[in-house]
Amino acid sequence: MNIIWIIVIGFAVGFIAKLLMPGRDPGGFIITALLGIAGSFVATYLGQHFGWYRPGQPTGFIGAILGAILVLIVYRLFTRR
Repeated sequence: MNIIWIIVIGFAVGFIAKLLMPGRDPGGFIITALLGIAGSFVATYLGQHFGWYRPGQPTGFIGAILGAILVLIVYRLFTRR
């Protein structure tokens, strides 16, 4: 159930990250959602591994947004024209 929750939050996080980092991206809706899910996974597991927060804490949502922004930055670096 935890993974399903991360995916659901990842969709929202992807759109929030896109709003915080406006600009042209080669991907559309699907890529934005996938980047949000990837960022959510990265932030959730790294944050819990390093002990920054426990499962279910609101800080996890903020961490997921930061993780999605990081994934979006890396994505933009590799898909630059």
